[in-house]
Amino acid sequence: MDALMPFLSGRRAVVAWLVAALLVTFLATRFTTRAIRAGRGPFRDASVGGVHLHHEVYGIFLLLGTGTAEFTYRPGGGWQYVLAALFGAGAALTLDEFALWLHLDDVYWSAEGRSSVDAVLLALLVGGLLLFGANPFDTDEAGGEVAVLVTVAVNTVFALISILKGRVVAGVVGVFVPVVGMVAALRLARPSSPWARRRYPAGSDRARRAQERFPAGRRNRWDALVDLFAPGTRPALPRGVARVDG
Repeated sequence: MDALMPFLSGRRAVVAWLVAALLVTFLATRFTTRAIRAGRGPFRDASVGGVHLHHEVYGIFLLLGTGTAEFTYRPGGGWQYVLAALFGAGAALTLDEFALWLHLDDVYWSAEGRSSVDAVLLALLVGGLLLFGANPFDTDEAGGEVAVLVTVAVNTVFALISILKGRVVAGVVGVFVPVVGMVAALRLARPSSPWARRRYPAGSDRARRAQERFPAGRRNRWDALVDLFAPGTRPALPRGVARVDG
């Protein structure tokens, strides 16, 4: 592979296999679950002794198996790509039911279940950033361990502020691309975010501007992307409030 695709060499080749398996498995899983729900094709829910077997169970076993094999044998050559692909598949199966282990309830096709798609898409985003070389943990590129620790600490602070302000995607990207996290951390918080609830008193200018910037029912491009994989799960809005795209 290294000879055929110079860009995908070393660690990037392993990440490429992991990300590809994550994406393919996620798409196949969503196709299968939608077919089962609609009663189309040969697909059926799996059960053992009358207990429904969620696909995250297969994912957990894949993660445990590939992790154990990697730490125990440290394979090289083609086997490292096999393990990376299996790990990516396991991660997709597990994260696709993130909402289940977050809420401890089967909310796959509900509004709460959209967080599963969020989790997988964020994992793909992180994988893509690593694939294209945005790696804040690379000691060779950063000039040593101290430089890495400082960089990661600063990036993490900006990322956490962004996430607390309700800008989760920007916060995750900010861990790898500092300027994104810094800009998001300095911008106005969403009115429903933990940051706004604690630091934007009711009636204050910041609370008013946050409500104007993010009115109830406002949707962003990320929501539209989630809709592709979780149709019919949009959160219900209070009566009289219209959805706003933007």
